[in-house]
Order: sequence, then structure tokens, then C-alpha cells
Amino acid sequence: MQSTQQKVAIVTGASRGIGAAVAQRLARDGFGVVVNYAASASEAETLVAQITATGGRAVAIKANVASAAEVRQLFEETERQLGKVSVLVNNAGIMTVQSVLDTTDALYERMFDINVRGTFNTLREAASRMAEGGRIINFSTTALAMNLPGYATYNATKAAVESYTRVFAKELRGRNITVNAVAPGPVATELFLNGKTPEQIAHFASLPPLQRLGEPEDIAAVVSMLAGPDAGWVNGQILRANGGVA
Repeated sequence: MQSTQQKVAIVTGASRGIGAAVAQRLARDGFGVVVNYAASASEAETLVAQITATGGRAVAIKANVASAAEVRQLFEETERQLGKVSVLVNNAGIMTVQSVLDTTDALYERMFDINVRGTFNTLREAASRMAEGGRIINFSTTALAMNLPGYATYNATKAAVESYTRVFAKELRGRNITVNAVAPGPVATELFLNGKTPEQIAHFASLPPLQRLGEPEDIAAVVSMLAGPDAGWVNGQILRANGGVA
């Protein structure tokens, strides 16, 4: 890995939720952090202000990861403002729970565009731009192991991400770059909590043997480990960070 002063991390979809927690943790770990966002400019700028107020380095850069051209610009702007990318965290994604019967073409395309094409676009760009000895952390989901009704299309997108993770790790042979994925279980983010009754939230919290929902900081800690020097021998793996739910 590069020296601490030179480490740069891109976190996609980082304006809130797990992405924001990851950005804050990597900034505390000594990385210059790019807070990528697609629409939430004010939230991204607020997060950047919080990071810089505590002595960290961060910039907010807008890019829709589903657009190859915008992803290219994301990397170019990162290099211009902070330097060569050492860590890429593919956090951007959307989830809509819908039965196969009720999934529209538009919903299917949107989920695959952001979750799969977005990951593909950043991986392809990273293949030619990432620093030697870098780290790539994708995001999957523990829902893949649970086979819950309504999650089929979402799970299909994350199954594709896991496939990219395993194969891309081998395609980067000889560059000392690791590629892994984190697969969270239920996490207490605004996205997860919105629209659920207290009873539904309590049900999900009761599923893990640890008897609570995950917190964004729990997932950020796992990303921090994979991005750091102690995980240099972990490669092509899917880490299920879910409290033992599956």
C-alpha cells in the first residue's frame, strides 16, 4: 500500500447510511476520501465538512455510477484533487422489495443499472487506474443466503456482484490488489427502517443470535479491516457481516 499521506479512497453512494459511515471511518484511518453521490449534494457536502472539521481530507464528487462516462470523470477528478486511488468501495446501490410478478421492466433495469452496471463501471476503471497494492471492496447482501420472497431481483444483482468479485480478484494477478465483498445483514439505516412497522423492525432485530440490528459503524469496521494492511492475504472472498443471521 502507499504511505498514509498518499492513500486515497473512493466510496460510492457515500452521502448517507452505510456509505457515510464508511467514508468517516476511512478518513479516521488516514485516507483522503472521495464522498461520491448521485443526487444528495447537500448531504455529501455536510459529510465532507464533518470529516474536514476533525482533521481529515475529503471531497464530494458527483457521479452516477451507472454511467461509464461519469465514472471515468469520477476517477479523473479524484486523481486531480487527491491523487491516485488506493481503495475503491462500491457501496452505491438500491433495493426494492417486489415479487417477480410485480417487478416492472423499469424497476428491473434500474436495479441492474445501479447495482451491477455501476459496479462493473468502477471495476473496469479501477483496472487501469488503481495504485499497485490497492484494495477493492464491493457490497453484496446476506439476503442472498436467506431467499426471502420479494428479494429475487435484488438478490440477482448481488449474485452478479459476488461473481465479479471472485473473478476480478484473479484478473488483477501480479498487481497485489485485493478484491473482496462485504455482505451485510439487516442494518439500522434510514433506508432499512423507513416503511417498516415497529413489529417488523423487532422481528429483523431478533433474527441474529446477537439479537440486534447491525449499525452502519459495524459494516464500516469490516470495510476498514479489508482496506488495511492486515487483510493483505484476504482476496476474492465474500465476508458475511450479519451477526450470525445466516
